[in-house]
Amino acid sequence: MHAVRLSKQKVQQLLRRCLESGIVEPHPHFEEALKEDGLDLMDVMPVLKSGIIYDEPEFSVRFQHWRYKVEGREVGSKWVAIVFTPVTNNEVLLITAFVKQK
Repeated sequence: MHAVRLSKQKVQQLLRRCLESGIVEPHPHFEEALKEDGLDLMDVMPVLKSGIIYDEPEFSVRFQHWRYKVEGREVGSKWVAIVFTPVTNNEVLLITAFVKQK
């Protein structure tokens, strides 16, 4: 896991690179969270591809990694936040997602 804190811009670039030619691993919790909101991975692809990281990352003491949150509108126009962490320079793990009221 990436224990190094990356800037919002760098981690956003890493996420986009992983979508194009790397690995984007959805954690079972992520898939369950989407399902609870009536969404699936294809619905939130626009958020992953063009969403913005507004907040600073949070460090997970339990898992010893930085968590980032990318936000944007999914295909049905709900505002969605996706929490993820870089695993390597070529892989990200999608941890969870939730619909935000905007």
